[in-house]
Amino acid sequence: MTNSINKNNSSDNIPTLRFPEFSGEWEKKKLGKISSYTKGFAFKSEHYKKKGVRIIRVSDLAYNSIKTDNEKIFIDEISANEFNKYRLEKNNIIITTVGSNPDMIESAVGRGILIRENNGFLNQNMLKLNNIKGYDNRFVIGLLNTKKYQHYMKSIARGNANQSNITVKELFDYDVKTPQLAEQQKIATFLTAVDSKIEQLQKKKSLLEQYKKGVMQQLFSQTLRFKPALSEVEGKEDGTNYPNWEEKRLGEVCKYYDGTHQTPNYVEHGVPFYSVEHVTANQFINTKYISEEVFEKENKRVKLNKGDILMTRIGSIGVAKYIDWNVRASFYVSLALIKTKTECNSKYLSHFISSVFFQKELWKRTIHVAFPQKINLGEIGNCIVLLPKIEEQTQIANFLSAIDVKIDNCKLEIENYSKWKKGLLQQLFV
Repeated sequence: MTNSINKNNSSDNIPTLRFPEFSGEWEKKKLGKISSYTKGFAFKSEHYKKKGVRIIRVSDLAYNSIKTDNEKIFIDEISANEFNKYRLEKNNIIITTVGSNPDMIESAVGRGILIRENNGFLNQNMLKLNNIKGYDNRFVIGLLNTKKYQHYMKSIARGNANQSNITVKELFDYDVKTPQLAEQQKIATFLTAVDSKIEQLQKKKSLLEQYKKGVMQQLFSQTLRFKPALSEVEGKEDGTNYPNWEEKRLGEVCKYYDGTHQTPNYVEHGVPFYSVEHVTANQFINTKYISEEVFEKENKRVKLNKGDILMTRIGSIGVAKYIDWNVRASFYVSLALIKTKTECNSKYLSHFISSVFFQKELWKRTIHVAFPQKINLGEIGNCIVLLPKIEEQTQIANFLSAIDVKIDNCKLEIENYSKWKKGLLQQLFV
C-alpha cells in the first residue's frame, strides 16, 4: 500500500511520507482552536437500568473501539432525553481525562477513541470533541495515536501509573499540524483500511478462541470423543471406542514443585527468571535475570525442562503454560512446576488445567481470604484430573494445540500490522 506514497524530508511541517498529489507545508494550530468539547456526565446508580441506552465508561474502552464483552450499564430511553448533551454519535471523538499510565493501551489517560456507531452516553472522566469543522475526524484520531501526542500526554499527566489525570487546558494547548481536508481524507482512508485489516484479524482470533472454548467443554465433559486409529484396534472386537476415563489425583500422575521463596538479586544480563506475569501474558522473552551462581544453586533443587508445565498459584490462579522450547531458566514461588509421569501426556494436562472441571478443583482448594489469594502447593496435588487412555490424551492434545497455533498466528499478524501502523503514523503525520 505504501507504493503510492513518496518520501520527503525537506521541512518540519511536511510529513516524511506523503501522497504524491499533495504539496505544501501543513498548518500549525492548537487543538483548542479547531474544537470545543463536552465533558462527560457523572451518572449515578439511580440512573442505571437493566436495558436502554448504554453508558460508556473509561473501563469500556479497548485499543481503538468500545468493548462489547464486558458488563454494561444502561439508562432508560425516557430519562435519556434529558442527557442528550452527552449522547455519543458515529464519528465522535472521545478523550479520557482520567485513566492509567499513558503507556497503557487500554483506558490510558489522554486516550482518543473514534466512535464507530451510536454507542450511548458519555460518562465522567472523558470528554468528546465538538465542532471540528474542516477536519476529518478519522484524521484527527490518527493525530491522537502518534508518539508525539503520547509523549505530550506523558508530560502533562499527573498522578501515578494506576490513576493519572490531565487538565482540559493543557490538553487543548497541544499543537496539531494539519493539511487541507482532501489530504486528511486520503490519509484517513488509507489508515482506515489498515484498521479494517487489524479488526478482521482480531475478529478471527476471537472466533477461534470461542471455538476452542466450546470444543474444550465438549471434549472434557466427554460429550465429544475421539475414535481409536485402526492400527490400535486390530484384532479387537470392541475397538470402536476408547475405554472410560479414570479419575486420579494430580499427585498420582505428576510431580510438582514451587519456585524459589527468596526474591533474588536481579542482574542486568544472565539467566531468565519467570513469574506469574510471564505465564499470564504468555511472554517469556522480556524477563528479569538472575546470576549464573544463583541459577545453578536453584537448578540443583528443581530443573525446568522442555515438556514441563508452569502453572500460576498465587494471585491469578490456574493459568498454565506448556514449555515447548529448550528452556534454561528459574522461577518464583508464585508458580508451580508440573512434571508428568508416563501415563499422563503433558500437552493434554496443560489444556485440561484450563477446563471448567479442573478450575473448580483449584477453586475449592484456593485460600480466598489470603491477599493475594493463593493455593498451597500440596493442595494442587489433591486436585482431581480426568485421564483418558494415553492415545486419546494425545489426540485431544494435538487437536487443541493445532487451534492454539492458529490463534498464535493471528496474534502475530495483529502485532505485525499494529507495529506497521505505528511506523506509518510517525511518518504520515507531522
